[in-house]
Amino acid sequence: MSIKERLRELRKERKETQEQTAKATGMTLRHYQRFEAGDSLPGFDNLCALADHFEVSLDYLAGRTDER
Repeated sequence: MSIKERLRELRKERKETQEQTAKATGMTLRHYQRFEAGDSLPGFDNLCALADHFEVSLDYLAGRTDER
């Protein structure tokens, strides 16, 4: 599973909008939307913020494992 698919899946599990996720992780809505659309990849700081927000490991977020 790709990062963009994982982000969408995790966000929908939490019943959050893209705007809510962006705000909770300290990024702009457009910046987050680019990640979820697959137009760009998050840098390390954003990956960490997203993994912390969704309470998953970086490997899970990156699709390297299915263990959260």
